[in-house]
Amino acid sequence: MNTERREIIKNHIIKYGEVKVSELQELFPDLSAMTIRRDLAYLEDKGLIIRTRGGARAIPFASSLREDLYSLREVKNIEAKENIAKKAVKFVEAGRSLYFDSGTTIMSLARILPDENLSILTSGPNIGLEIIKKNNPSVTLIGGLISRNNLSTSGMHCLNFIKAINIDIAFMATSGFSLESGFTSGNLNECQIKEAVIKKARKTIMLMDSSKIDKNLPFTFATLKDINVLICENTLPEKIYKAAEKKGVLLY
Repeated sequence: MNTERREIIKNHIIKYGEVKVSELQELFPDLSAMTIRRDLAYLEDKGLIIRTRGGARAIPFASSLREDLYSLREVKNIEAKENIAKKAVKFVEAGRSLYFDSGTTIMSLARILPDENLSILTSGPNIGLEIIKKNNPSVTLIGGLISRNNLSTSGMHCLNFIKAINIDIAFMATSGFSLESGFTSGNLNECQIKEAVIKKARKTIMLMDSSKIDKNLPFTFATLKDINVLICENTLPEKIYKAAEKKGVLLY
């Protein structure tokens, strides 16, 4: 009887995505809330659902929420990201150690990479999977903890790995930029990885769409003096243009 009831509860949660204990009591009016909570605990222990305050949600539902966080960014400013990628791909060189940052702008670049013998390091599992659809590039994933929100790896394992490798050209992305705060990120762990990569790279190419300008996030990982090339889909504001020229940054 317990097995049959729990199967019904599981299927009900999967069907509706998220339910409350009170809703489940309507399915089983003879059961107490305590019994239903025990059933939810059992289903969670089996990895079939996720309990929430006052109820439960289906794992596919929880996963789709996380995917949507990335997907929403991926469909935002698509044309700008594609224009940036077309400019950036001209800097891709075979026979060098190339680093690809995580993020949707870098994904646009990964999609149009030439099918050549490229040696690519990346902190983005999805970036790596996109690149290995081609026949010739080799991809090394920087191992570490994967963020569900931005699909990037970070942590001490990543930092130690970066210390042990050589990077000729780093293609980086940013969540925000201002002259006052520099290039910024909302995640401290991700910020530390970006900072370590830029310090190790012989040349750093920053990919940034214009929506990021004058947008500050909590953690700075670089300023104009730390990069060599800045690629944007639009002409930069005059004050940024002049500041970049003064630092010797090439603008595209």
